[in-house]
Amino acid sequence: MSALLTRIKRFSRSPQGRRAIASVRRAATDPRKRAQARTLFGRLRGRH
Repeated sequence: MSALLTRIKRFSRSPQGRRAIASVRRAATDPRKRAQARTLFGRLRGRH
């Protein structure tokens, strides 16, 4: 499990990881994207 966390940390510090994190942060502030994520997670949890 620690190897996985190490790989995640290494990715998050890379330029590509930083771009991905910035993209996710921008999407998290968009109300439409938040609604889409909420419905997706609701479906995954079994709530419609």
